[in-house]
Order: sequence, then C-alpha cells, then structure tokens
Amino acid sequence: MTIGSAAVPTGRISPFAVFRKRNFTLMWSGQLVSTIGTALTSLAASILVFRETDSAFSVGLMLIATAAPSLLVGLFAGVYVDRYDRRRIMIAADLIRAVLVFMLPFLIPLGLAWLYIIVLLTSAVGQFFDPAHEALLPEIASDEELAAANSMMAISSFGSTAIGFAAAGLIASAANINWAFYLDALTFLVSAVCIFLIRIKPLPVDEATSTSSVLTNVRAGMKTLFDTPILRSLFLVSIPMLVAFGLSNSLLLPFALRALQATEFEYGIQEALTSVGFVIGSLLMASIFNRMREGPWIAISLIGMALAGMAYSFSASIGVAYVILAISGFLNAPAAIGRRLVIQRNTPREMRGRVNSAFFVSRSVLFMLGMAAAGLADVVDVRVVYFFAAVLVLFSGLWVLVLPGLRQEAAEWRRAIHLLRSAPAAAPMGIGRPALPTDLDALVGLLPTLGSLSSKERQSLLIDGTIFEADSGRTVVRQGEASDAAYFILSGKLVAGFVNSEGEDRYLSTMSPGDFFGEIAALSGAQRTANVVAEEASTLLQVRAETLRTLMSNPALSALFLSTMNERLNRTTINELPRFASPDPQMLRDLRTAPVEG
Repeated sequence: MTIGSAAVPTGRISPFAVFRKRNFTLMWSGQLVSTIGTALTSLAASILVFRETDSAFSVGLMLIATAAPSLLVGLFAGVYVDRYDRRRIMIAADLIRAVLVFMLPFLIPLGLAWLYIIVLLTSAVGQFFDPAHEALLPEIASDEELAAANSMMAISSFGSTAIGFAAAGLIASAANINWAFYLDALTFLVSAVCIFLIRIKPLPVDEATSTSSVLTNVRAGMKTLFDTPILRSLFLVSIPMLVAFGLSNSLLLPFALRALQATEFEYGIQEALTSVGFVIGSLLMASIFNRMREGPWIAISLIGMALAGMAYSFSASIGVAYVILAISGFLNAPAAIGRRLVIQRNTPREMRGRVNSAFFVSRSVLFMLGMAAAGLADVVDVRVVYFFAAVLVLFSGLWVLVLPGLRQEAAEWRRAIHLLRSAPAAAPMGIGRPALPTDLDALVGLLPTLGSLSSKERQSLLIDGTIFEADSGRTVVRQGEASDAAYFILSGKLVAGFVNSEGEDRYLSTMSPGDFFGEIAALSGAQRTANVVAEEASTLLQVRAETLRTLMSNPALSALFLSTMNERLNRTTINELPRFASPDPQMLRDLRTAPVEG
C-alpha cells in the first residue's frame, strides 16, 4: 500500500508512558507536592482575611495580591528564563518561597498587612518559576506525548489542590491555621529537591544580558505572540475568560457562606470537589485529547463551564453546589490542557519563557480586574454577580469557534505525523515543464498579492518557473538538504514538519493551494529546515532563489514573504533542529525581527 493511501495507525501511546521518563516523573512529583502546599496557603489566607473583614472585596484584594507582582516583573522574568539555566531558576524560586511562607505565622500577629506583603513577595518569585516550568515540559515529552504529559501535569498542578483545600478547611476549623503555612514551606523544599535531580541541557545564550537586551527580548516575545495567529487568537479569547475566572474565584467563599449558609469546612470541601472533578477530567483527556485539536476542546470546555456556572448561581443547598462544582472542575480540564498545548506547540524553545510570561502577565492583569469586580457582591446579590461571570465564560467559548488558528481536526494532525515519519527520502523531482501564463494566472487567483507584479516581474517568473507534479506520499523537500528553490502550490495538499535534535517528529502545518514553502532556505542559502510531503497529488510551481530575490523588491511580495517566514520561524526552534539543518542563528533572528512594510 502506498503512503498516500495508508491508514493512520490505530495504536495509541499510553497516557502513562511519559512516566517512564525520569525527568518527567521528578517534575510531576515536585509540582504535586508543592501545589498541595500552595492550596493550603491560598485557602488559609482567604479564610483569615474573611474572618477579619467579612468582606468579599477584601477576599478579592487578597487574590489581587497574588497577581499584582506580574505587572512589575512578569515580562522581564520571561527574558531571564530564556537566558539562564531554567532548572536553577526553579530551585532558587522554591527555596526563597519556602523561607517567605515559613515566616508568615511569626509576622501575621504584627498586623494583617504582613499577610498581603508576604503573598506579594511569594507571587513575585513565582513569576520566575512558572514560565521556566512551562518552558521545560516540551523538552521532556515528545509531540505525541505532550497532550498526556499536560494532562498529568494538570492533575499535579490543579488536582492536588483537592487535598490542599480540604486540609486547609479542616485545619481552619479544628486546628491552628498556622500549620497550613508550615506545611506549605515544607512542600517547597520537596519541590526544590525534585527539580535538583532533573537532568536537562541548559538553553545556550550567545549574548550578554543588559538593560537594552532585556527590553529587546521583551519586545521579541510580544512580537512572537502577536505575529503567530493561533497564539494571538488564544490571547484574545483569554481576555473575557480570565476576567470571568477572577470574578468567580473571588466569589466562591462569600457565595458559600452567604448564599448557601455553608461552614468554612464545607467551603473547603466544595473547592476540593472542584479539583477532584478536574483530576477525573484530566485523566480522561490524557487518553482522548488527541481525537480533536485544541480549539474544539477549549470551546466545549468553556461552554460547559458557563452552563455549570449558571446552574451554580441558582443552587440553594451545599449538596447541589458540590455536584455542580465537581462537574465544572471536570469540564475545566480540556480548556486548561488545550491552552497549554497551543502555547507549547506553537512557540519556539528559545522564546517559550517570554511568551509564557506574556500570558501569565495578561492572566494576572485580567484576574485582578475580575477580583476587583468581586466587590460588587457587597452591594449586589452575590448570585447575580456570579451569573454574570458565567455569561462571560459562555461568550469566550462561543468566540473560540470563530477565531482563526484554533480549528484543526486531530485526524489531520495524526495523518501528517504518519506521513512525515514514513515518507521516503526525497528523490529528484524529474523533468518538469515550463510554466505557462495560465499557470501564473491560476496562482494569482490563489495568491492575490502576486497580482501586484509588473509585466517585467511576471515575465521573469514565467521564464524561471517550472511546473512539477508530486504524487501522494512523495517527499518534495527533505530537512538538511541544500537547495536554492522555493515552491508555490497550485493544487493538492502537503504537510510540513521536522525532526528535532532528540529524534522526535514535530508537525508544523498543512499547506493548500496558494501557499508556498522553501523560501527560508532559498533566500538564506541555508539547508532545508523541514520536511515537506505531499498528502495528496499536488501541482507545484518551482522558483529559483535568484528570481525570488528579484521579486522581493516588490513591496507587497516582500511583506508577504517576510511575514510568512517570521511566522514559520516562530513555529520552529533553532535549538531543536539538528546541527546539519540549522541555518545561521543570527540570520534567523534578523528574519524574525525584520520590519515588514506594506
């Protein structure tokens, strides 16, 4: 059977297979333990504040204290995460936070303000830990394991809060609440030990860090975020979603105590059951997430959570609230995992710290807006305010369905990986035929930017252009090849991907009529950075580098080529490519930051 007609393998990687990797097991274990401790402190701090003030706004202010530091250090922390040993950064962050949390029981008697101060400082240190943690995961798990790895990480990150929340509620009701802080300090130490035992290659940095380079790198990270369509779409949909999450999270305690007449312990159980639901959802996602791509899962998750939130706002008993919040936690898993996968799969290794920090900072800002809005519950029925938060989540879920970049069927992705993995080595394309005016007219219809070509430029393209036919399953270009030609697609479909330095296949994109590829190697003189395989019979127009450079003098085409190259370079990684396939790093940086003039 030919590759073009081969069925996609039905065998699936076990969702637990990633635990065979020692680094992942250590990373997962450290996060599991430290998250239990963080949940203890988070809930204990909120209970202390509400005991003293009896104000929903004060609880929101407590949560704001956890988010505010990102405004000052978040984006800059991402730069340092991309420029220093991420493992050492995480160890230092854990040790510092252990000391800070341990000091809380001794400082709180001096004034409640100390609680806010320590929470602020702990959160500030966390701004370095979180993007480093997110940036390491794609280096530990392969592309096919990444969904399962994120599901398991989600369990350790959020699911373990069930233990922490329940324990905090129990401690607050039956013991000295200071024990919550002592236990949290201990968990940070355990996390530091786990990270210390991880062995992973540090990210190489080839320039000194200075104020100007930090600012330049911050801008580069933001540019990557907004120049990559799927990342930009994720960022936009996060705006109403995170405001709603900040609002609803701040309302859970006053809602439980005021609307449901629950105790502090029952509130802790309520939070714990949310996490239990999340754990069950994450375990399910580890097995089935790859059946669809990230966008549809995110939409289903948010719409489901919105409906659950609306039902919760009408609940009249703590028992009903338990069930609804457990369901809401279950439905939260696909969105949480999907958001992380979108960032990991579409951000180059050397930019992950900055891009993750940009998302963390925006999350903090939007959370704070929602948390501040929790003060409305002091003057408006808390049920009404909670219902409004659910409406915002519903809007976010519906918006996902129309935003570009968030839709791609999982079957297409699996087929692409299969084609890239099993396609034969590239062979000469044979003798093509000269391009005809009808070919160029057809391409202009697919790629209207070419309509700006002058008569001389059209003639140059016709003289140099060659038409080739690629059968289904044929490798058109192979990673590591030397070539001075680019290709425009007239018909058919092709997939692109590359093999990273660890020998793992990385899918990049599916290309259809009107797309082009090979321009990076053609214009830079470097070897091919990716494999391109015909998924179905395709017709291609080959253009040599000399003609392509001539066409770059046309402003519209220059803008098109540079923006496309920038997006593609943002989806590959200098450090993931094998040495034989890597173009000059400085050339790649120049292409990434080249100004595009329309």
